[in-house]
Amino acid sequence: MFEKILIANRGEIACRVIRTARKMGIKTVAVYSDVDRPSLHVRMADEAVHIGGSASADSYLRIDRIVEACNKSGAQGVHPGYGFLSENAEFATALDEAGIVFIGPGIKAITSMGDKITAKQLASDSGVNIIPGSTEVIKDARHAVKIARKIGYPVMLKASAGGGGKGMRVVRNDEECRNGFERATNEARSSFGDDRMFAEKFIEEPRHIEIQLIADRHGNIVYLGERECSIQRRHQKVIEEAPSPFMDDDTRKAMGEQAVALARAVNYTSAGTVEFIVDADRNFYFLEMNTRLQVEHPVTEFVTGQDLVELMIRVAAGEKLPFTQEDIVIRGWALECRIYAEDPFRNFMPSVGRLVRYHAPAQNAQVRVDTGIEEGGEVSVYYDPMIAKLISYGDTRDDAIDSMAQALDSYYIRGVAHNISFLNAVVMHPRFREGRLSTRFIEDEYPDGFHPGDVPHSDPMTPIVVASVIHRMHVDRVADMTGQIRRFERKISDDWVVISADQHYPVTVVSVGDGYQVTHEESVYHVKTDWQFGQPMINAELNGCRVCVQLDVSGPGYRMFYRGAERELLVVTPTTAELSRLMLKKAKPDAGRFLLSPMPGLLIRLNVAEGDEVQAGAELGVIEAMKMENSLRAVEDAKIARILVVEGDSLMVDQPIIEFE
Repeated sequence: MFEKILIANRGEIACRVIRTARKMGIKTVAVYSDVDRPSLHVRMADEAVHIGGSASADSYLRIDRIVEACNKSGAQGVHPGYGFLSENAEFATALDEAGIVFIGPGIKAITSMGDKITAKQLASDSGVNIIPGSTEVIKDARHAVKIARKIGYPVMLKASAGGGGKGMRVVRNDEECRNGFERATNEARSSFGDDRMFAEKFIEEPRHIEIQLIADRHGNIVYLGERECSIQRRHQKVIEEAPSPFMDDDTRKAMGEQAVALARAVNYTSAGTVEFIVDADRNFYFLEMNTRLQVEHPVTEFVTGQDLVELMIRVAAGEKLPFTQEDIVIRGWALECRIYAEDPFRNFMPSVGRLVRYHAPAQNAQVRVDTGIEEGGEVSVYYDPMIAKLISYGDTRDDAIDSMAQALDSYYIRGVAHNISFLNAVVMHPRFREGRLSTRFIEDEYPDGFHPGDVPHSDPMTPIVVASVIHRMHVDRVADMTGQIRRFERKISDDWVVISADQHYPVTVVSVGDGYQVTHEESVYHVKTDWQFGQPMINAELNGCRVCVQLDVSGPGYRMFYRGAERELLVVTPTTAELSRLMLKKAKPDAGRFLLSPMPGLLIRLNVAEGDEVQAGAELGVIEAMKMENSLRAVEDAKIARILVVEGDSLMVDQPIIEFE
């Protein structure tokens, strides 16, 4: 067994590997870039080595510096995590030549499966179902259109070296094919240094289901069940679960056996995942094989009881798997939500900055949090904006969903925008509850973007009731202040009005026993809480049910977050409520004459000049953020009055780019 290993990664996965290594009694070495110097993974490791500048190309992608760090620290093995160099055959080769063990598969497997064209051919040769398409490398946009017409639209253009949703485009006609080829090629070149593209038939209403494998160096390969990863946005997974609510035993067995056959064809060792597209009739087709640990591996760990990182380390040390296929039993249900620093109310634009406040849910047998950040930490423009992975477990799928909803309510983050409200809305969605999933779920259910006011609740009055109780607690405390003039003490009324989105909710709030009673129209709510002033989260019992509501004081009112919805609430006297109806509404400033940057990022292309006339839909420019290209288009016919930036500028959110006449 290893005495010391180096983790060639950062953030939550580095912390995750360190925890298991510590449990196994193995010392750890972290590597870090300039911007990551104060990061959590650096402090958790037994020692740390600086490997370069903040950009990935200057640090986490520098093979020479990581090998040097191994030699300097005496690390005997390297765990690559996911992303960065985790599927880089050149990196594995360099480690092998230096006498350092790569805690992952062999070079042949990485090379074969890393090239999507080769992988597809190998899958076919191994008896694995494949999607109709072309393995021919696309030469240019014209060639892309020719191949797409031959396959038949819709077609998926994919980077041969791709992954993580980058370098992929679904195209439905010739024009989309030409534009999509250019975008996908640029993303592939930027993300992987390889712009080779191929095309395959796009399956409508598909599910994304994958098989987790673990293989040792003694010829033993076991599949650990499946994961459903159909909840995606822009081909990137958002919510995963194990097992899949769609699978039956026969399909699971067939899919698992095909995954094992493919792994055996390339002498696979370590943890790996074979991904499939599944149609409505449970026909499944090979998508790709990831020769690394997956982001969503914790859901498999929950339902199988296996530590995949530990198994990877033991296999790399030459040990046999401690179980056979017959020993694997799936118990319970697990969900994972990816917590991202992105704004779902602004088309999921990435958010960067410091986590001013950060409180993760309490971890227990039903809840796990994998993170690499803490309060005061920074989400940087240099790396993926994932803050954490939140995993829940239950005996049934409904139990796991309920645990997830409660944990999301308890996840408090301020300082950067985040997607927790959106995640909570998805897991509470009736269609998600029913298990009617597809990779188009988000596109179908939120075609015009995410609007928290549309989130369904078992009782939309919950924030109203909680706000009225909190306000009553505030005014009661004020009334109890000493030093008041006798006979002029403040009198507290039981009658209030909660104003939310111009709607008025008259309530009566009275203190009863160990809590409060709130009456609205014919409904009566009993509320018990041990909330203290200044706490950001209100844990309460409402009519016998446990609720957790996040609270921010917003001027004279309250901003509350519950079950995916954000509500601005003002609690006032009935007289004030009536007078508020007469107040003039402040008009919002007209920003229609400007094209504003929707996100922080780099302006890599500007397609117009002052004086140009553009038509609705015309591309005005392209912003690159988090290695993704984002096209800026005109919403209507217009004439360019002024260009306010130049290509190569780093833009802030809402920074004016173009002024129209």
